[in-house]
Formats: sequence, structure tokens, C-alpha cells
Amino acid sequence: LKVKVVSIDVLVTIAVIGAFIVRNYEESAIVTFLFLFGAFLEQRTLNKTRSAIKELTEMAPEVALKQLKNGEFEEVEIDEVDVGDILLVKTGAKIPVDGTVLTGEGHINEASITGEAVPVSKKKDSGVYAGTILENGTIQITADRVGEDTTFGKIIELVEEAQDSKSEAERFIDRFSKYYTPAVLVLSFIVWIFSRDIELAITILVLGCPGALVIGVPVSNVAGIGNGARHGVLLKGSEVISDFSRLDTMVFDKTGTLTIGNPKVADKEIYADNVYEVLGYLASVEKESDHPLAKAVVEYIGDIKLYTVEKTDVVKGGGIVAHVEGHKVAVGNVALMEQENILLSEKARADIARFEKNGNSLVLTSVDGELKALMGIRDQIRPGVIDDLKKLKKLGVKNLVVLSGDNQGTVDLVARELGLTEAHGHMLPEDKATYIKELQEKGQIVAFVGDGVNDSPSLALAQIG
Repeated sequence: LKVKVVSIDVLVTIAVIGAFIVRNYEESAIVTFLFLFGAFLEQRTLNKTRSAIKELTEMAPEVALKQLKNGEFEEVEIDEVDVGDILLVKTGAKIPVDGTVLTGEGHINEASITGEAVPVSKKKDSGVYAGTILENGTIQITADRVGEDTTFGKIIELVEEAQDSKSEAERFIDRFSKYYTPAVLVLSFIVWIFSRDIELAITILVLGCPGALVIGVPVSNVAGIGNGARHGVLLKGSEVISDFSRLDTMVFDKTGTLTIGNPKVADKEIYADNVYEVLGYLASVEKESDHPLAKAVVEYIGDIKLYTVEKTDVVKGGGIVAHVEGHKVAVGNVALMEQENILLSEKARADIARFEKNGNSLVLTSVDGELKALMGIRDQIRPGVIDDLKKLKKLGVKNLVVLSGDNQGTVDLVARELGLTEAHGHMLPEDKATYIKELQEKGQIVAFVGDGVNDSPSLALAQIG
């Protein structure tokens, strides 16, 4: 009443006080209980939703190593970092702010922002994001954006906004109660004027309390949301349930969602008779590297006789040249082979073209100037995804779209293999969110499927995430 809103709560309060006055204690107790129980259930549902946000904020970096005036680095709270400060990041630490690399090199796992599983190489002048993890190396960075202005901060903000929205049914009840409450109050007043029977007037008030309406929506929401949670499905609000029945577009992130998110050797060709010896040389050299492709090769070869590696030379953006058992072994991409003047036969060139067409990253191995092995490494399609997508089509989902931070060629390949309607590569989190907004403006009901913090804005923005 203080803020000039005559809501259903006003009606209930008058009815309960009135029932007390005419000594109908049971009715006043029942009405009070129903309304408080409805409010409790609603609060409980909201708390479940809020816990998801809490987990997100806990992932945000809390401390940073900041350079002081004397050149020393000291650990400070994240709030004490300002734009332009120089920060030190060591192996295994979270990048505390969005910034630019000043000195040093390393591989950063940016899965929390771009969703890509393969760590990204960073050197001087490379941009870095808050919340990503430096897997190896040590770097110094200048802070460009801090706190809520960082990409990670914006992700949290977008999710919070999305969770504050009410369901269509709740909005309808708010509109309905605006007119309903005054109408019931006027009606009971008219009854009292004509009958002069206060008990009858209050009975009308109690009957007019829309208990079923107020309790019905939260209870059905909680029942649906609770049932979903038992089956591993967390619903971010009741409108999701009604949206699902009208869904016409489903958008997927690629890495870790449609694919496993862990690069593995998918194709190989050996151009030598002494297969085990060549694989032994290859595994020995790759063990020296911590590059994700090297790890995939070592995992694929498995247990094998290893040799002593001497004189290792890392070629930037190419691979490794080393001496093993008196042989010169080069392991890397096509550019490295050309640099080392390795002759690539017609068959090898055809294999390379075929592997690339299948979306592989290539690892070539030469021993003493001759090409001996070719391996294609790629992210594998998640088992069962093809069948799941067919089921969705049968259920009436018209458009199946993939959005990924990966290059367009790889994304097209996955789309062809899975029979998707659209494929878009080179997408940052904000690009994905913009694309979903455009779909919604065209009147489409959109579901977004993703697996990383980087997908949060899209998950929150889509009618279903």
C-alpha cells in the first residue's frame, strides 16, 4: 500500500484480519499457510538458480602479482589492480585481467572464454583474457581492462540479467492481480452495504483469495524444475518449459559439445618398412615437447622403445629438428619439411590434401631427409551425437546451427558430417550472443547448447540454455 500497489497480498491481509475478527481462525490459518508456502517455494526455486551464478563468480580470479615502484612483484587483491599496471603470471596461474603480453611466452588454455580445447600460443603483443589459465611459461602483461570490464566480468553480468526475468505466466498473474484485487474488495464492500452481514462480506473476501492461482504457478514450476534436476537437467525458470514445446532453432557450440574437445590422432600413413623404429624416433622427439599435438601423438603411439634425443632445435611455427641415434629427425608441419628440403612424393602430397580436407592438423616425420610418417590430428565427434541430432529433427526442430571460435573450414566439416543446417566459424562469445539476438528478433524460439563459461552469455540469452 505504501508504494500505491493494491496487490493480491492486500486482499489476503484484509481477508485474514477479517476472518480473525469474526473468529474464523481455521480459514485465516489456511489462507496464511497457503500464501507463505507459495512464497517459500518460489524463493527455493530462485535460490537454486542463484547457486549457478555463485559458481561462475567463484571461477573469477581473486589475486594478481603486481609490479611495485621498486620493480618487485607483490601479490595483491584483484580490486587493487588498475588499468596500465604490469602483472606477472606464472605457470598454472589464472590470468587476472584482460591485457597485452609485454614479455615472455607461453601456452594459454582459453577454454573458459573461447571454448577451444587446444591451448593458444602467446608472445609479445598478444592479447590475453581474464579467467584463462597459463599452462606453461611465464609472462608479464599490461592490464587493459579490469574488474567488471573484463570479458569474464561481462559474461557474469549477462547471465545475471537473464536470470532476473519472470516467466510469461508470472507476468500474466501480476497484470491480472492489478485489476482482480480491487474488484473483489469492491464486491465484498457492496455485499456488506446491502446485507449488513460482516461475516458474509468477509466470506466473499476469503473465497476471493486466489490461493490456487498464487500457489499454482510456483508449485508447478518447482515440480517441473525439481523433476528436471533429478534427471540432470537444470531449468533456469518456468518459461523454459513452455518454450521447449515451441522450439524451432537449436544452436550448438562445437568444441566439447558436438566434439570431444580433446585432439586425437585420427588418420595416419607410414612411408617406411621399419615402422616401429620410425614411431620410436617420433615418440622420443615428441616427448620433448608440451605442444597439444605432440601430446596427442605420444598418447596414440603408446608404449614403445624410446631413444636418447640429442641436440633439439625448436623451429618457431614449424616443429622440432633433433638428432636421435645418429639420425637427423624432423617432426612438424609441411612448412618445416620444405625448409628442411624433404622431398614429398605425389602419394604424400595426395595424402596431405586428403588429411587437410578431413579437418586434420598435420604432423609429418622425416628421418635423414626422407619422409617416413604422416599423422592427422583432429577433435573427434562425440559418440552418439549423430543419433541425438536425428531425434531432434524428428521432434520438429527445423534449424540445427553450429557456432564456433574455430576456423570456418573445420566448422564446415563438422556441419557436413552431422547434417547441420548452418555453420559459422571465428565466433567470439559476443558474436555468438549477437547471432542469437538476431534469430530471436526474427521471432524464432532458440535453444543454445554449450559447455564452457564462454558460452554463458548465449546460454543466458537464448530462451533455453
